[in-house]
Amino acid sequence: MGAMTHSRLTALGLIAAAVILIADQASKWWVLDVLDLPARGSIALLPVLNLTMVWNRGVTFGFLNSLGAWTAPVLVVGALVIVAALALWLRRAERALVALALGGIAGGAVGNVIDRLRFGAVVDFIHAHAFGYSWYVFNVADAAIVCGVAALVIDGLHRRDGHLAGASDRA
Repeated sequence: MGAMTHSRLTALGLIAAAVILIADQASKWWVLDVLDLPARGSIALLPVLNLTMVWNRGVTFGFLNSLGAWTAPVLVVGALVIVAALALWLRRAERALVALALGGIAGGAVGNVIDRLRFGAVVDFIHAHAFGYSWYVFNVADAAIVCGVAALVIDGLHRRDGHLAGASDRA
């Protein structure tokens, strides 16, 4: 397995989850209570970046928004089941990248669960846009989830020896 034991990798993942959760909730506190973004709507930071207040009652891209009053409870339970599965996976992690990715995903998921429990919706506020294209408004938790999933995909594409999985060795 290398230099890190399962217990150290688990601890690394838990630290990553805690850092993401704290950063996510602190940024949402700042946006809501210090900046008062709900009253301001949107603030341009850069030509390609705004802070824009969005209450996301569904999941990514507004998916499952149509469940009405059941949306928040269904998504909270679903997210907690996923976090439990990620915790089991984290206990078996064999590489630091996997532990960090799992921790990032779990921390982000818990951050969004806290929003759903507190507000019935997720606080989204980061709005990137360029050349007439506008990305969906997201938050720190969402970014951690996307980066964690991307890291798991990249890790899954590589074998332990560093070659791409499925790629043939050519001399």
